[in-house]
Amino acid sequence: MKRIDLSHLDDLALGSVFLATGGGGDPHVPRLITEQAIKTYGPVTLIAPAALDDDAFIVPIGSVGAPTVSLELLPSVDEAARTIEAFEAHVGRKVDAVASFEIGGGNSLIPLVAAAGKGIPVVDGDGMGRALPEAQMMSYAIAGVNPTPALAMDYAGNQATFQTNTTEVYERHIRSFAMAAGGMITTAEHAMSGAELKRSVIPGTLSFSIELGRILRENRGQAEGLLKPLQEIFARSIYGQCQLVFQGKVVDKATRIVGGYDVGEVTIERFDGLGDPLKISIKNEYLLGKIDDRVIASVPDLIVIVDYETGTPINAERLRYGHRVAVFAVGCPDFYRTPDALRVVEPRCFGFDIDYVPLEQL
Repeated sequence: MKRIDLSHLDDLALGSVFLATGGGGDPHVPRLITEQAIKTYGPVTLIAPAALDDDAFIVPIGSVGAPTVSLELLPSVDEAARTIEAFEAHVGRKVDAVASFEIGGGNSLIPLVAAAGKGIPVVDGDGMGRALPEAQMMSYAIAGVNPTPALAMDYAGNQATFQTNTTEVYERHIRSFAMAAGGMITTAEHAMSGAELKRSVIPGTLSFSIELGRILRENRGQAEGLLKPLQEIFARSIYGQCQLVFQGKVVDKATRIVGGYDVGEVTIERFDGLGDPLKISIKNEYLLGKIDDRVIASVPDLIVIVDYETGTPINAERLRYGHRVAVFAVGCPDFYRTPDALRVVEPRCFGFDIDYVPLEQL
């Protein structure tokens, strides 16, 4: 086991935003809340999935809603722990460890706040290996873990519990509650045993995010200089490929909240203005990149937009007209290239009439 303390938070926030592919919520406020939680309760124990007892009771926790709202509807330092306590009361069982929905932005930090407040470990892994917008896209659900019983809490402490037959139905219900509660809620769901987690989690992603954040920090500067160190760290990870696919200026971005998601498109023009622009489709995350009719990367592989001058990854809700950016594409974990996973995360699941082609074949 390892421990996550104050010295790890900046790198964790930075690395997880890179893996979030634009989604997962802005990490700034969750990072401040995590810092306060660790100062109050002490460092958080990070436990490897293999170290869990098979009969341990594990509960993933995170935020559900439109990331844009997270810039305004701010969580409190005890909200995550209170959500776990309410869930324990609902199911009548103590939680042994918490896990992440996704290794994405703010959602990579919320489980640490819950773990610190409850004095329990956080699992070194998550349910996506990136960020994705819907519950049925989690590795937990794909591997057969039921999403309910689940409990959600809004900013005012109001609670709702859920019991559904399928994850797709649960996604509709939890999204409706998020919309009714102002656009962002904290949720405990997909409770499982240690044995179930071991076969469903994307392992090692919290510790990898800390290492990735350190690489980004130590190599801060123009995007071209980042490529080699990024390729080296991804080559020895569960992700594999990392490519620099485009550089230019944001000339248009339009998003709106539809059904509890941030939905829209960003257009990036080359610095010299020559050639066709890159258009990236957004549903909380960056999902599909096309130049004219040519796909350069698509979900479930990762599309990452960074500030061209610093290499700092940019969440979709922070991206603005005039931003000078570079676009990286990263391969997804092998789990998400299996037939069971592709049934819920291939491009057609998001309304794009194309087949998934792995990054290295494009």
